[in-house]
Amino acid sequence: MEVRLQKILAQWGIASRREAEKMIRQSRVRINGVLAHLGQKVDPETDAIAIDGKAVSEKQRPALIYLLLHKPAGVVSTCYDPHRRTTVLDLLPKELREGSGIHPVGRLDADSTGALILTNDGELTFGLTHPRHSISKTYHVLVKGHPPETVLQTWRQGVMLEGRKTRAAKVRLIERRTEESVLEIVLQEGRNRQIRRIAQQLGYPVIKLHRTAIGPIQLQTPKQPFLSEGKYRSLKDREIHFLQDQIAQPNY
Repeated sequence: MEVRLQKILAQWGIASRREAEKMIRQSRVRINGVLAHLGQKVDPETDAIAIDGKAVSEKQRPALIYLLLHKPAGVVSTCYDPHRRTTVLDLLPKELREGSGIHPVGRLDADSTGALILTNDGELTFGLTHPRHSISKTYHVLVKGHPPETVLQTWRQGVMLEGRKTRAAKVRLIERRTEESVLEIVLQEGRNRQIRRIAQQLGYPVIKLHRTAIGPIQLQTPKQPFLSEGKYRSLKDREIHFLQDQIAQPNY
């Protein structure tokens, strides 16, 4: 049965669908000796697929990897950076990052820290990064000033960004400091630099942004030692099952 090429590459754990599309655009993929094109369908049973001149197949699929990383500030959430900045993959040992197809699921901007999932399960990545998914993400955010309850309520109800209102969010004050405030914010969407843009728009710019959890997957729990910056751990079976259940929802 014919399937889109990028889906096959994701299913085989070679790359996420987004990365596979990039490889196709870069003329790195050939089907039966001919350069592949975006949207092309292939039959994995009969078609010969090669990347950078090397044949690939389902038999070469690496073992699936699911990691939680504590991303430090200054590290970019990509597999490669043309400006030679440190990437999240640079924080992994060679045996994990080379030939495994591992990649970040979604992004944290370079200045932000905290929880980031890495995997080579391309289908899981595609599902989790689909606009319709609604896994909550929890952040601790240090902002300038002291936003009053009226401002926090405005944030909770949704704010217009580029002509489109953000989804309702959970926003609460954790700590009030001399010139700053610490907020806990729980989102179910991930628009580009969303928290920073809203905070700026409301008049309380972000100083630091830290993601503490992705759904129930946390950097620290009563039974889980704190995961230090730059360190990673394997996801537990129940955490992997949670993610898989999310993309299997009927409304996905």
